[in-house]
Amino acid sequence: MKLPKAYNPKIVEDKIYKLWLRSGFFNPDKLPKTHKKPYTIVIPPPNITGELHMGHALNAVIQDILIRWKRMQGFKTLWLPGTDHAGIATQNVVEKKLKKQGLTRFDLGREKFIKEVWKWKEKYGDIILNQFKKIGCSCDWSRTRFTMDKDYSLAVKQTFLHYYKKGWIYRGERTVNWCPRCSTSLSDLEIVYKEKPAEMYYIKYGPITIATTRPETKLGDTAIAVNPKDQRYKKYINKTITIKTVLGPAKMKIIEDKMVDMKFGTGAMKITPAHDILDFEIGERHNLEKKQVIGPDARMTKLADKYAGMTVAEARKQIVKDMEKIGILEKIEPYIHNSARCYRCDTVIEPILSKQWFLKMNELAKMAEKPVKQGKIKFHPKSFEKPYFDWLKNIRDWCISRQIWWGHKIPIEKETDVLDTWFSSALWPFATLGWPKNTKELKAFYPTDVLSTARDIINLWVARMIFSGIEFRKEIPFKHVYIHATILTKEGKRMSKSLGTGIDPINLINEFGADATRFGIAYQITGGQDFRFVKDNIVMGKKFCNKLWNASRFVLGQIGSSKFKAQKSKLQLKAQNLTSADRKILKQLDKTIKSVNKDLENFKFGKAAHTLYDFFWHDFCDKYIEASKKQDNEETKKVLFYVLFTSLKLLHPFIPFITEEIYQKLPIKDKKKCLMIEKWPKS
Repeated sequence: MKLPKAYNPKIVEDKIYKLWLRSGFFNPDKLPKTHKKPYTIVIPPPNITGELHMGHALNAVIQDILIRWKRMQGFKTLWLPGTDHAGIATQNVVEKKLKKQGLTRFDLGREKFIKEVWKWKEKYGDIILNQFKKIGCSCDWSRTRFTMDKDYSLAVKQTFLHYYKKGWIYRGERTVNWCPRCSTSLSDLEIVYKEKPAEMYYIKYGPITIATTRPETKLGDTAIAVNPKDQRYKKYINKTITIKTVLGPAKMKIIEDKMVDMKFGTGAMKITPAHDILDFEIGERHNLEKKQVIGPDARMTKLADKYAGMTVAEARKQIVKDMEKIGILEKIEPYIHNSARCYRCDTVIEPILSKQWFLKMNELAKMAEKPVKQGKIKFHPKSFEKPYFDWLKNIRDWCISRQIWWGHKIPIEKETDVLDTWFSSALWPFATLGWPKNTKELKAFYPTDVLSTARDIINLWVARMIFSGIEFRKEIPFKHVYIHATILTKEGKRMSKSLGTGIDPINLINEFGADATRFGIAYQITGGQDFRFVKDNIVMGKKFCNKLWNASRFVLGQIGSSKFKAQKSKLQLKAQNLTSADRKILKQLDKTIKSVNKDLENFKFGKAAHTLYDFFWHDFCDKYIEASKKQDNEETKKVLFYVLFTSLKLLHPFIPFITEEIYQKLPIKDKKKCLMIEKWPKS
């Protein structure tokens, strides 16, 4: 069968994807009987709030390369897709939509608002999943899951009650990160830090000077803390001094605590247990009073006396003026401050005292630490084990309650709070397979094999899946954690749609084709943790696809009406009839197969792509095809066909559409229904 003169991805890709869907081979249960040993990847579930971005595209390409490679190796592959309800993020986008209509969620009430969110989910929930299809992802779409499916919700409820009965979940009043805009608590991992110019205020506390960036919280101070090793303050420890304040004289005890940083400011630290998480912990150790002077609305409370009702910014300005008047403001210095902000709405976080639900983390942290230390779970690159262990070593109890409406309601009577989104996504590797029921799917496909994800959610998600898997399934949830690179702009800036620095991968697919986009992305995965996206690589991917197409046309033209048995090793080539060029290309092909296998085993996707590019373009096309034009014998035709056919297999995980289209045109007697279930080459 002849190939058209030029390759047109717009015509081919939709047609080929429909062929794959009809084949049923994305579903492991419909693979040939020879596919026995399971190999599972669960997709990191994208939020139902957005569209495909370059980070999604990169991770999709990585996972699809692994799945297609393992499928061709004869594994019973499952790549399970799904989406996350993304509590705060989704509630925010629906609230923004209502705002355009002049409404708030409170105008609708909880029940009607939740209906609006479900409408959003129905309309936008599968956008990214459908875009994954455009890029060629071979997920088993029949198993698509959502973190608020009925069965999944039962799993979340069971999890909460399990921890609650065990005494690991408790309700308590602690200082938490609070977003005044979203009116909810946030975990440490749900805040982002932005550097901004600020002021460091040096304030006299009697004979001691303290330094702070937040003078408004001075009204809630209940002690001064110093490090026990700090000789400067040794004589003051355990003494109570009288200090001058903007609200009149106050008594302040000096305590010692090893958590005080001697190098910050003056080395003496004012302790405000109700408005700083570290201060709260110090306050608990020393039984200090907690005075809440800032409320959930980010305004000063009645305890702030004459400043009550002011916003934090207004109070700061006035308090600084008043401190200057009474002579306790020693100096103000410029300071670069890491401003804590809500990861969703960018509002400045106010730590406040709040009654919340917490999950005790000590035992769970040990569970998460052990399998990584033992090498049962391997991080790639290994360097990411350090931040993982650091977080577990310094872990605090997890604030799992959120004061929003969209999410899994805490299963306690009269409770209206919902659970942190990550509480439910921590169950993803096994709740998606039917847990808490002991299903056939769970037995067959758990534990999973590889988790590919970004570095910024190692602790938000990866650690929590590990201890959840061990606690509820008595098994690790995955064997390998691959931390993929972060794609930056050509100038090295963060890609962001809101900042106008984002690149839409769908636009690249429409312009260059899915295979060119995939190959261009894979080609750049060279081991670094950040890479600058260069469109030139996508252009290169397109040229490479055209080269593959033209070489295939040439080979098909050379072999004419000959038909080959694909499953025969090296097509029964007769060694005595091989030319030196034949032997050389076959030797180079074997070397390429070994190299690609080794690279994929070690998650070196870019290296494998480079190897395949160099072999096909230079060794096969530039050298061997040119040499073959001087020959006219059957063995050379067989070698041409064999090398092309094997190259299609090797390239299929990277550029599946074009390789499948060419495969469908190959004159093979024992052809399979699809290239994606052909046998992976052996060297």
